[in-house]
Amino acid sequence: MPDPTSRDDPPAGLERRQRRRGIYLLPNLFTTATLFAGFYGILAAMDGRFGTAALAVFAAMLADGIDGRLARLTNTQTDFGAEYDSLADLIAFGLAPALIMYLWALQPLGKPGWLAAFVYAAATALRLARFNTQVGVADKRYFQGLPSPSAAAIMAGSVWTATDLGFPGHGLSWPMAAITLLSGLLMVSNVRYSSFKEVDFRGKVPFIVLVAIILALAILLLHPPSVLLSIFFIYALSGPLTTWRAMRRLRQDGGETGPEG
Repeated sequence: MPDPTSRDDPPAGLERRQRRRGIYLLPNLFTTATLFAGFYGILAAMDGRFGTAALAVFAAMLADGIDGRLARLTNTQTDFGAEYDSLADLIAFGLAPALIMYLWALQPLGKPGWLAAFVYAAATALRLARFNTQVGVADKRYFQGLPSPSAAAIMAGSVWTATDLGFPGHGLSWPMAAITLLSGLLMVSNVRYSSFKEVDFRGKVPFIVLVAIILALAILLLHPPSVLLSIFFIYALSGPLTTWRAMRRLRQDGGETGPEG
């Protein structure tokens, strides 16, 4: 009678490990699309097509938003996917916006220009590294620091809006340097930003919500560059305002519960 565990058949544990090898295709395709969009944005900026370059960054944001949600919905989250996503984000939301902004507006400034671009790129790397180390312990309702896609949207939105309105980059060098530095510093700050993860998109909503969404899309179509830039500027300002209100509330609560004079 043949032995059921003969050498011709691999052990059950080895067979399971072999089946687990490889990567999930669908979410990593969208991560690759994020990487490609960032890379293409750099190439377009090198060719002087700054509006196209900025649009590529927004395309990277769309692909990045899809891959994470797709991985969670299909239960295909892996360590490989998380690391690949961070590397793609560094290119698409760190290097690409920094180089696009530098080539469009910061280059005439010389050393201050490339230093501002470097600070932004380095801040993106630090922001992503901090996020990866705090995934299991951070409050999921908030982000610590401005998310890198939002910072990239401010950078790309500024370029896209200005070029669409006909403003040359060399005439806005110093304001763009300030935007670049502030965006980078907000990413590595301790300012809290809402993650909107508590919003249930699958639940029922009042009819007025649908009407509001339709109106928002109509406003967006009026002038997409300036509307998108305004949205992400407001979001960037919401963090310091929310943090200030929370600190003020803590001080008031501490005063109310403190010892009487």
